[in-house]
Amino acid sequence: MCAKQSVLLVVDVQERLLPAIHEGQAVVDNVCWLVGVARALGVPVLVTEQYPRGLGGTLPALRTLLEPGMIVEKEHFSAVGEGQLWKAPGGDRHRWIVTGTETHVCVQQTVLDLLAAGRRVFVVEEGVGSRRARDKELALERMRQHGADIVSREMVAFEWLEKANTAAFRAVLKEFIR
Repeated sequence: MCAKQSVLLVVDVQERLLPAIHEGQAVVDNVCWLVGVARALGVPVLVTEQYPRGLGGTLPALRTLLEPGMIVEKEHFSAVGEGQLWKAPGGDRHRWIVTGTETHVCVQQTVLDLLAAGRRVFVVEEGVGSRRARDKELALERMRQHGADIVSREMVAFEWLEKANTAAFRAVLKEFIR
């Protein structure tokens, strides 16, 4: 997960969906943490919204961390469906770190499509959620069987950092790790 080749994709962390997500606040906290690390290290961040007129916009806690142009609206469950991801800043990168909701619907379909398009995909286990824990568990196993790596948020951060004793390492360590 080299930072220079990675993009962080946050799938559908939306206002009306989140209250139904099992351990939803923990998912949001982990996603926001990853967005912060990505931004500190210059990794592009893309965020999708599934039918925002019905499900509401991106959660305000996450929206405050974003810049204009990071949000891509969609109607397909897969974020790849409309083709907008490829055109967004960072969409041409080869390594996709994926977070969001719901694990067994939009996240899974997006991951399977990214894999089919030849991308290397890493799904952050504590950064994805579903309404039911069992659906999340099954989706993670299916994505793993199809070639996605299931990782933790710190695995992502430390691989992006690559080495200690740098200004970036000290900044991320101080703000996000400790």
